[in-house]
Formats: sequence, C-alpha cells, structure tokens
Amino acid sequence: MKTKKSLKALSKKLKGDLFFDELHKRIYATDASVYRKIPLAVAYPKDKNDIKNLIFFANKHHITLIPRTAGTSLAGQCVGDGIVVDVSKYFTKIIAFDEKQQTITVEPGIIRDELNIFLEPYGLFFSPNTSTSNRCMIGGMVGNNSSGSTSIQYGITRDKVLELETLLSDGSEATFNALTVEAFEKKPLGSDLESAIYKMLFKALSKQDVQAEIHEKFPKKSIHRRNTGYAVDAFLDDKAPNGFVENINIAKLLCGSEGTLAFSTAIKLQLDVLPPKEEVFVVAHFNSIQESLEATVIAMKHNLYSCELLDKTILDCTKNNREQARNRFFIEGDPKAILMMEVRAESVEKTDVLASNLIEDLKQYNFGYAFPKLYNQDIKKVIELRKAGLGLLGNIIGDAKAVACIEDTAVDLKDLPAYISEFTEMMDSYKQKAVYYAHAGAGEIHLRPILNLKAPKDVALFREITTETAKLVKKYKGSFSGEHGDGIVRGEFLPLMIGEKNYELLRQIKHTFDPNNVFNKGKIVDAYPMDQSLRYEIDRKEPEVETLLDFSDSLGILRASEKCNGSGDCRKPPSAGGTMCPSYRATRNEKDTTRARANTLREFLTNSDKENKFDHKALKAVFDLCLSCKACASECPSNVDVASFKAEFLYQYQKENPPSFRTKMLANNVKYNSIGSVFPSLTNVLLNTLLVKEILGVAKKRSMPKLFKKTFRKWHRNNVNEPTNKLLDKRSVYLFVDEFTNYYDVQIGIDTFELLTKLGYQVHIVDHEESGRSYLSKGFLDEAKTIANKNISIFNNLISDKMPLVGIEPSAILSFRDEYLRLADNKEAAKHVSNNTFTIEEFLKSEILKGNISENQFTKKPLQIKIHGHCHQKVLSGTEPTFYILNLPKNYSVSVINSGCCGMAGSFGYEKEHYKVSMQVGEDTLFPRIRNMKASTIIAASGTSCRHQVFDGTKRIAEHPISILRKALSDFSEHEDVV
Repeated sequence: MKTKKSLKALSKKLKGDLFFDELHKRIYATDASVYRKIPLAVAYPKDKNDIKNLIFFANKHHITLIPRTAGTSLAGQCVGDGIVVDVSKYFTKIIAFDEKQQTITVEPGIIRDELNIFLEPYGLFFSPNTSTSNRCMIGGMVGNNSSGSTSIQYGITRDKVLELETLLSDGSEATFNALTVEAFEKKPLGSDLESAIYKMLFKALSKQDVQAEIHEKFPKKSIHRRNTGYAVDAFLDDKAPNGFVENINIAKLLCGSEGTLAFSTAIKLQLDVLPPKEEVFVVAHFNSIQESLEATVIAMKHNLYSCELLDKTILDCTKNNREQARNRFFIEGDPKAILMMEVRAESVEKTDVLASNLIEDLKQYNFGYAFPKLYNQDIKKVIELRKAGLGLLGNIIGDAKAVACIEDTAVDLKDLPAYISEFTEMMDSYKQKAVYYAHAGAGEIHLRPILNLKAPKDVALFREITTETAKLVKKYKGSFSGEHGDGIVRGEFLPLMIGEKNYELLRQIKHTFDPNNVFNKGKIVDAYPMDQSLRYEIDRKEPEVETLLDFSDSLGILRASEKCNGSGDCRKPPSAGGTMCPSYRATRNEKDTTRARANTLREFLTNSDKENKFDHKALKAVFDLCLSCKACASECPSNVDVASFKAEFLYQYQKENPPSFRTKMLANNVKYNSIGSVFPSLTNVLLNTLLVKEILGVAKKRSMPKLFKKTFRKWHRNNVNEPTNKLLDKRSVYLFVDEFTNYYDVQIGIDTFELLTKLGYQVHIVDHEESGRSYLSKGFLDEAKTIANKNISIFNNLISDKMPLVGIEPSAILSFRDEYLRLADNKEAAKHVSNNTFTIEEFLKSEILKGNISENQFTKKPLQIKIHGHCHQKVLSGTEPTFYILNLPKNYSVSVINSGCCGMAGSFGYEKEHYKVSMQVGEDTLFPRIRNMKASTIIAASGTSCRHQVFDGTKRIAEHPISILRKALSDFSEHEDVV
C-alpha cells in the first residue's frame, strides 16, 4: 500500500519531483495556520500528466492530495496526511494574453505581483490584492477566493475568474466556463464525471425549496466577501423566473473550494484597467477601535480605493521590527487604532482635494485626532507596514500568540460598529484582548484572540471563542469566512452558519465531484476537528535546550524558532525587492526558505529523542544553503533570525560530527593568513592553483582573494606614530582593524586612516582581537565567544559617545552590535560597546550632520556612483549612511541598487558545492544590473565579499565608499598607492 516501494514506483512515473524523506515531510507539515499534519510525501509536478498520475495513485491507495502554492493559508487548507502537491515551482507560466479583451490565462503557480509586473505596460492589472501579494500565487487565490485591500473598489477573485481548466477526481479533464441556463441544463447529457457534476448541480439547485433555503441561510449578498462553504448562492437570483443567474459558471463554485473539488491547471482571468495614477493616503488616528469603525462608515462614502485598519497591538509590534520601525514614521502619539484610507484621481490637485474633503468630513463628526497625508515613496512604506501585519504578530514573545480562528469574519458595513461592539463585550467576558486589523472598509476585521495553544485551558477557549463568534456572525447574517477560507478551523461550523440542509447540499456536491476524497480531505465538509492536530502538543513538557548563544530575548532558541508563523515572506521573488531569502530565490525550493529552516529546527528541538537534539542530518541539509545574510532578522516580520540559528546549530552539531579540514581551515582563516602574509606573493600563487583548490574543496572557477604585500598593521607601525595623548581639541576615534582589512584590503584601511586624518580626526589603533566572523560562520562559538569577551573588555573603557569605535568591513564591525550581544558574559559592557560602535559610513554621516565635514573639502567634478549594500549592513545599519556621505561631493550622482544579496556570503561562495547557488544568487538581481551600467559608473560596495563577487560575476571592480571619498578630497586629485 502506502510504502516506500509504491512511492518509489510513483516517482519513476513523474517528470517532476517526489520527496518522502523526513525533512520534506516535516517542512510541509505546517502552513500559516495553527495546524500540523505529517504528509505521506511531497510532489512537485511538472505537467498535467504528473498530476494525473498522482490522482490515479491517490485513488488506488485511498489517500488524499493536498494542493499547495505558497502555503500561506491561515485555516489549515495546506496541511494533511496525504501527498502535498506543490505547483509553485513548475506551474508558473503565462499561457495566453488577450490585450483587447483584457483577459489572461495563467498556470496556478504564477505570483500575483509578478503577473501584474507583466501586465503594467499594457495599462492592466489583476486587482485582488492580498497582504501576501508578493509571494501568493493565483492558484491559491482562486482556492481561497482571495480579496485583499482593493475589494471595495474592484471586487474579489471570484469576480475575475472566467474559466478553469481542471483535472477531476478520476483523472479526466474538464474546462468550466460561463453557460446560459439552457446550456447548463443540456450539459448533463453525457456519461462521464463532468456530466454527472452538471446533472447533480442542475437537479439540486432547480428545486425551489433548495433555493429558498440558500437565500434564507447563506450570508447577505450585500457582503461581497462571502466565502462560506461552496458558493452555490452565486448561481441564484431570487428575481429571475427560474431562480438562476443569467450565466452559470462552475468555475465560480470552484473558486473558494480550497482544492476539495478539482485540481486547476489553467486559470483564465478578467483584468482591470490600472487605477488613476495619482494617490494620497490619509492615515487617521483614533483613541479607540470603536471610534475608528464608526469613522469607517463615514469614510466609505468617499469612493476609497482601500480602507485598512491597524490597532495598537500591531503598531506596537512594529517598534521591535528593524524593517517596519522605519515605516512607522507617520505615527503621531499613541493611537489605539489607525485607518489607512486611499484616494485616487488623475491629477495631484484633484487627489489632494479628495483627501482634504475626506479629512474635513471625519472632523465634522469628531472622528480622529491626527490625519497625516502621505505621498509617493511614503505610500509604499505605509503599504509595507500594513502588509506586515500578520507576520508582525509573531513578534509577541512567549507561548501566547495572536491565533487565527475568528480572523476572517465579514458583516455588512452598516452592521460593523455594532458587531464589533458586541464582539468586544464577548471578549471582555473571557478576559481577552483581541487584535483588530485589516479590511474595515469591506466590513471585515481580522480579529485574533491571544491564546497559548500549548495550554489545555486556552485550547478550550480556542473552541469556545470560535463558537461564540460564529453565533454572533450568524446573528448579523454575516460570513464566518470572508477571504481566508473554511479549511479546518471553520469547516465544522458550516452547519451552524448555513443550516443542516444547506450543509448536506455541500456534502452532496463534494461526493459528486470527489467520491473517494482524493482532493484535500477534511476541509470545508466533513472537516477535521478544529482543536486537534495542532502545531504544538497540548500540555507538553517544554523541552529544555541549552545553547551557547543567548536567546533569552525570545525565551530560548525553541521559542525563537516558534516565532515563525508561516506567513511566507521569505518566498518573495527578486522583483519584490529586499534580500530575503537569497537561497530560495536561487533554487525556488521550499526547503531553502527561512520558514523551512525555522520550522525544521522547531520540529527536531521539540520531537527529537536524542540527547543532542541538533544532531540530525535533516537539520544539516536544511541549513546547508543558508548564506547567513541576516535579511530574515530584518525583513521577516516576526524577526526570525536564521543566521543565529545556523551558528548555534553548527556549534551543537559539530560536537557529535567533527568538522572537516576545510571547515577548520576557513574558521581559522586569520591564523593561516598570518602565516601566509610572511610570503604573500607565493601564498597568492599557490592558493589560485587548481591543485590547491581541489585539496581545499574550493570551486575551480572561483578566484581566491589575494593577500596584500604587507598588512595594514605593519603599514601603520611603519608610517604612523600612535598619539601618546588624546588631544582635547581634536575629534578622535578608535579604528577597528578587522581581519579582512588587515590582510586583504590594506589600501582601503590606508584610505580610511588618511581620510579621517585629513578631515581633522585623531585616529587611534590599539591591539585587539579579530572580529570572530569566520568562527561565527562555521559554528566555532567557543572561539567566537572568547574573542567577543576580549574585544569588549578592550574597548569598554576606551570608547564613548565622544570617542567611538568605527570599522570598515560591515560583517566585522557590526558583529559588535549583533552576535557579541548574544556571546558576551558582561552584558552591560557589551551594550555599552555596541551603542558606541559604528560603521565608518555611519560615523561620517553623523559628523556631516554636525557640520564638522562639508562639501567644500571635496572635489566638484561630476561622477556617477551606484551603491550595492552588504547584507549585514542593510540589516543592522542601512545603506542610507553610504548614500548620504557619497552625496557630499557637490556633483556626485548617487543611487542605491536594489540588488538583494550578492551571493558570496564569506566562505560560502568559495565552497565547490555552493558555487553554483552562489553565482545564481548574484544573477538573480545584482549581476544583470551591473552589466547594464555604463563603464564610467563607479560601483560602491562596503563588503569585501561583495566586491570579490562583483568581480568574479561581472569582471567589474567595485570600490569601498571610503576609497571613493578619499579620491574626492580636494587635495588628492589622483589616487596613489602610498604603501
């Protein structure tokens, strides 16, 4: 039956991939919901025949197929114990586009935002816009009948679906599109499954008592976000003589069916014309949730394009997220809620008038206390803040989390204030404070109770609150599921919401489409119990996991990994901007996402029987392609820091599995460089021979970095007399001589020293340790800890806000602000040192702002510069300081490349097994943009690895920003090697 032998036989029939190893099963055991089910296997089909073979296999072995795209479902739609069928890798094509008819046909794995990038030149777009739009896929949007922030203006996914090409549960093909009632009546004449479906639907829905029951028990039709069960109400018109709408389209029924009825392979969509180009966001601030909802009713009279709510809980979470903290610049005071309201018109003037009218109307009703208007790039920031809402809830520290169970309720807009008032009273009775956010203008607020689903008491509350909310929604004839679907969490409440007779009709539909439960068993009808198969074992004894790194800020490494709620931000493609997650962008495999790494770590730390819970090859495999770029620590709304997980994992894993010679050599890179620097020319020749590369396990195509002819410290000893006293009238800094500058990038070190000196700074250099970056990257945490403690001890009493520590290489100097805080024994000293440590760019920017450095000290010659930011720099510092200082010379034209990760990541890009992925990461964004630059354009890159990767990938030389500024000094017309 369901043995490895039968799965191996199935695998041979597929052009795509089939995985049934422990790693993939655990990765796909969860989605963005609270549920966990270990699947039998995971399939990546390549074509229709692959899916047909999976259907035949499922019928034969009595298992179910769970369709999946981005896996961001909140109701448990993507978890199950059968075969997960992931179409996100191969079903990604645009099949047909008709500009005149404004339609497009796509495969289910195409990303919503990437589809719109294709459509934009034609003035068209696919309008439903979810918060996950930069990674969610059209197949998933159809499965859930997604709506998003634009539904108040453009409608929902069901409104846009014209035709679905599907595979039915017997493997036959069927195409569903609009039919007249007469054609619908004639369809059942055949003997195949498709005919049986039409026959059953026509027979059942033609009955007047069935129609009456649907009209009476289904949600109000004035609620456009209705996703309750199967959308049989969309076929009916109580004003028509026969009770049917003019055109009947079973594709509308499949939309929102969560893959339980058929498997879609092609989707034809109706497109919309792009909205008016000018927009203004009015962000009204309120002193209560209730006030904001009453204001919504007034605001919706103003033809808004979106009207989104965020409450104080989410706004407070933004303070602790590096990325979103920058995006909350517009917040005034401490609002209990804000409404983000979008107005549009064809001119700036008209848009501004619309925004002003909206504000005046709200003020007339005494709603709100602040009304900032946002324009241009600021709008993108506020949209990102709103879209991060779901993920930000993962930032709540501890076991109690904002739980998705009642987050999808929708009522008529005029009922919204009363409904929420009653809901709040109900939550007060449970001594619960809910989270309120999202689509106020559509009558749908994403409500979440704060519950600990590891505790029996809160699991009981999970069911009780969901049940009481369902009854309340029913009272207002609302929809218990507006856009997130029924899935597991709401499926069992359908009899309550639509009545037993209507529920039996849904069961009949499911049985007709799928008599053997081949498609997504346990969702919508005959659903799994909503309080079983939870992600966490109830009342478990919490595993105790000792670590060398300090994860106390998350209450330990296990809870740090549990912060991942599955929102899938790590699956966004290069077109979405940012950096996370470079390995996923290169492979498009779920295994290589931040989510997979966090979830796999959680799985083994929770369920492993080994004394050393890190000692698993599956963990080694999932962390293997992590570049430790740290983008997830910033771009993941839940601040899941996989780089720190990887360092700790390697440290613990290597206790049982001794590191290789290459790993030891790379970790001890500084020691070997000190030996090699005695005869640098000979060392450089040897390291770049194929034989040595083979011995060391370095990729043959990779060039090795070259040791400079003398170290920076030697240059400093020979050319500079260290000041014996610190002159009070001179601005002073300590310069951290990192291991990369000391051995490889000596000229950059000299440029830094000379630039600072010529600008009037006294530069102090003391004996100190290396940064420990090589040890950290290879999991040698004992050595890294020793170094961190020594460096903190050295600098603790030397540096201050008046005499800071500055560094050249981002990955080295920023370790003081990141890993050292987790490694240090003396936490107070570590914080003091961290607070007074800066990149050289940050320091120079602060001095420019103080008026200590001016443009008059630099050249006025024109120069075009493009900046590529180092990953650690982008996360822990930002590229803005680099942009700022390079703009100081009057005629320099500077811009930042939206370049993601370069792909080198220290030693990662040298290792032969990682070279291909390393170069693919570079090809995703950075390399093509550099190749398109003019030869005269200067590339600025602070990271030594970045500069090396740029050269290996494009044969262009990138310079450190400090070297560019050194050349720009007015008294230094030609750059000379002064060694």
